Order: sequence, then C-alpha cells, then structure tokens
Amino acid sequence: MKVSIACLAASSLFLSQVVDAAGIDAHRVIANNPYTLDRPTETSNPRLFPFLTKLRDSTIEFIFGRHPTKAAAPPPFLNQLRAQYANQLVLRFNVSTADEEGALADAVGRLFLDVWAFTGDYVDVRLHQDEVAPLLSLLPRSLRHSQSTLIHDLAAAVYKSLPADGNPGRSNPHNDAPLLISSPSVGDNLFFQDYQPLAVIVRWLRLLEAMFPSYVEYITIGKSFEKRDIPAIRVGVPSAEPITKARKTIVVMGGSHAREWISTTTVNYLAWSFITAYGKERMITKLLDEFDMVFIPVANPDGVEYSWHVDRLWRKTRQQTNLQFCRGLDLDRTFGFEWDGSRVQRDPCSESYGGERPFQAIEAAEIANWARNQTWNNVRFVGLVDLHSYSQQIMYPYSYTCSVDPPNLENLEELAAGIAKSIRLANGESYTVTSACEGAVSAKESGNERFWSRIESGGGSVVDWFYHEMRAHFSYQIKLRDQGSYGFLLPREHIVPTGEEIFNAMKYYGDYLLGNNGIESISEVNQDDVNTSADEVPVPEGETQTLFTQELRKRRLR
Repeated sequence: MKVSIACLAASSLFLSQVVDAAGIDAHRVIANNPYTLDRPTETSNPRLFPFLTKLRDSTIEFIFGRHPTKAAAPPPFLNQLRAQYANQLVLRFNVSTADEEGALADAVGRLFLDVWAFTGDYVDVRLHQDEVAPLLSLLPRSLRHSQSTLIHDLAAAVYKSLPADGNPGRSNPHNDAPLLISSPSVGDNLFFQDYQPLAVIVRWLRLLEAMFPSYVEYITIGKSFEKRDIPAIRVGVPSAEPITKARKTIVVMGGSHAREWISTTTVNYLAWSFITAYGKERMITKLLDEFDMVFIPVANPDGVEYSWHVDRLWRKTRQQTNLQFCRGLDLDRTFGFEWDGSRVQRDPCSESYGGERPFQAIEAAEIANWARNQTWNNVRFVGLVDLHSYSQQIMYPYSYTCSVDPPNLENLEELAAGIAKSIRLANGESYTVTSACEGAVSAKESGNERFWSRIESGGGSVVDWFYHEMRAHFSYQIKLRDQGSYGFLLPREHIVPTGEEIFNAMKYYGDYLLGNNGIESISEVNQDDVNTSADEVPVPEGETQTLFTQELRKRRLR
C-alpha cells in the first residue's frame, strides 16, 4: 500500500511539472467568463493541455483529498443568482371575500410587488423578506393569518430550474445544433429533455420544415421591438382542389410572458406531436386535411431572450416606455378589443402595464396585422389556444368583463369541460374551467351590476381580440402546470408530462371542431381493421364513456 501511494505521489509530481512546463494553471480565473465574480489581476497562460490538467488534479485529489475551499464553492452562476434574488420568497394568500381581494390588490399596487398567480381562491406574490412586514401591515387581520410561504429561497429555486449545466448563458446558442432525433416516442426526443433557447427553437422549427416539406411551412409573424423574428410554423395539407372557401385555421401560441418557459416548450411539443402523428392517427390526419394549425412558440422573443441571459423572472416585453428605467409592456394587455387604459394600472413599472394606447406593444401589433392579412388571403380563424402558466386553468372569453357573456357560451363551456376531463382521465391532473374574467374581476358590488377590477385588468387580452375581431369562436387561455409548488420555475422533468396532457387536450379540441364532440378518435382505435371512417360507424351511447376512458389510458402508456 505504501508503495502504491508513493508511486501515485511521484506521478502527481511528474504531472505537475509537465503541466507547469506547458503553461497550465489549474487555479487561474477565466478572463472571458461573464459569470465569474473574481477578475484576474494578470494575464494567464492559455490552457494548452486540459486533459493533463484534469489528470493531474484528479491524482492530487485522490491522494490528498479535495481542497476544502474548492469543495465548498458554489457554482459561479449561483452566486450571481443569489445576488439577484437574495432574500426573496413567494407568499400565497388565501382570498375568500371581495373585500380581502380589494385590500390585497391595493397593497400590492402600493408596494409595486410582483403577482405570480391569482385565482378565485388564492393570490401568489413574490417579494423581498423586508417587504413582508409592510405588506401584512396593509392587510386586514383575516389575510394576515391566511398566508403561507410557497418558495422560501427564490435564488435556489431559480438555479434548480435552469438548463442542466445551471447556466442559461452557457454558450452561444447560434452554435448549437437543433436537438432532434427520430424516435417512436416524443418523450425520447432530446429536444424535450430540457428547455431550449430562442436560437435553437428557430433552427428546430426550420428543421421541421425541411423534414416534412409537404405539410409544414416555417413562417415569420413579424418583428419584435428589438427586431427579432416572431417565429412560427404552419401545419396542414394544402388542398389539391381549387380553393373555393376559406381555409379554417387554429392558432396555438405561447411565450407571451417571457418567464413562462413551459408555455413555449409545450407549443413546440404540440407541433412535433401533431406533425409526426399525421398519417398515423386517423383523427389527426383528418384534422390536418381540413384545418391549418399555426404554432407560435415565442410571441415575445425579446422578453424570452432577456429571461435566458439576464433575468429569469422577466415577464414583459423589452420595449421602452415613458420611464427609462421601467421597460416593457404586458403583451396580453395591449390588444385593441376593450383595451381599458382608463382603469388598468397605468404605472410603466407595473408587471401588468398595458401601455398608453391599444397595440402600443410592437409584438401585439405585428400579430394582429398578420392575422388580418391572413383573413384577406382566404383564411378563416376558428380558434386560438393561448398557453400560459401557472395554476392549471382552462379559461374562455371574455376576459375584460363578467357582465357580458359570449354568444356561444354553452359551446365554450362544453368544450372546456371536455378538455379538462380528457386531461384528468389521461394522467389525473385537475384543470379547472372558468371564464377568463374570473381572473381579472371579482363579484358584483352590492346594489348594482357593476364589476370592479381585482388584481389586474382583463382588458386588451389576445383571447378576447381573436374571439371578437377574428371571429375565432373557440378561443381559450390555458394556464399550465403547476398549482404553486414551483410556479414559473417548473423543473425540466415536467416538460414531457405537461406536453402529453395538453396534446390529449388538443386532440379532444380538434375532434370537437370536426363535429364529433371529442369521440371520433376513440371509436377509430376500435375500428382499425375497418376501412370506414369512424364518424360513419356510430358508437352506442352507453359505450362512449367506456371507450373514451380506455383509449386515453392506452395513450398514456405509449
């Protein structure tokens, strides 16, 4: 044993001399690393032989143990995160009355706090530890005792949510090849094993067009404030017959709020799933024969880029406002239908700032102009699915008010309930169904029919605009996982499960639009040996629910 140790020591000494002679400094600071806190005081020799350096260090650590300061040092990027989100946390307030909600909304506005989620039951607020006491002092006693801490250490939670190496700015994304493999299961695709930056997403979308040129087309919706493309793909089989009527189109959009990474990756997941299922699943094949689907994964490219490289929790666009130090607009509050600048939070520093006029956000104007141009080119929009996070809700128009019901309210509620049920039967996740106004306005004031704003205004929503202006009468906003354990910092392990449950939801949605009330794809599976279309083979009414449940469970096991 002594001989072995002596040999290892001699080897480490020899390696030290070799690497020193080669000009290798194992403890030097990388001068060009933007995430390194300490800066070098003198020029270091380049690392010429990294393998020898690693071999030398490993040998020394094997004999003498890991250096205590090296073992305890956190990753450099974690130090940066701790400085950025130091002593921040997320609180949940269980709200039960309109008075409590009004008091909380007023307090949040006065302290300029970041509201993460608001439902009929709770409101999640991000704040600094030093702001907890001032906030509680502004609230009624009932709210002070009905709050709990969801995230105790926000910096650590942000770090855990980052890509696998813990540094979203790890490399130049333009040099990264799209991660795409052909596999029988979407869950096996490397692209969906982690969150992907904007440049990789664009290259991936272009690759989809190259792989499936007959029914996939890469398009650009418009330009952002910082002149980035708003990328999208159109999926659908062009008709061989002369065009005699408008092509029905469904829009699936994500990434309106930059920090909601799961919405962007879920749009990509849906696009890949529908593309690869064409010609294999009869219902999807029929859907893409009759409808076009436009997938817009990053509606807010400037904000998404900023969330990857500067502030993981950035929400708005990056457009300049009338206050130089408060940039950005809430993209989902700047569309023209029922834009309510008279009532919305008019402070540019607010996370819900909708601008000084309708369509002030460049990205909203570009999306609206694209949609109008499409209608002039024989396109008829039938639905919009706008993905967000978090809180697991399926929300239908209108967002701006609860005092006006959409004309096809019963159909919207029926389809939303079916979507929620398909998700629940597939994997047990519960999504609630509500009007989008319930997330923005509260109950009636006593003695009249007027509604008043709650945490933020509901006017200027893209869902309302597509529903009313584009006549897309099956428009929804779906808030994805989870219900607060991680919030916007959903771990990568949830990418595929979230994508699967929304893929099930979208198949039900598409089947409903085909006129089959969500059951055609179920009957198809039981008629694979019959050449007749499933909608021509009636399913007995008593067996419909059984078939529905069985098929969803089968798909979950695939």
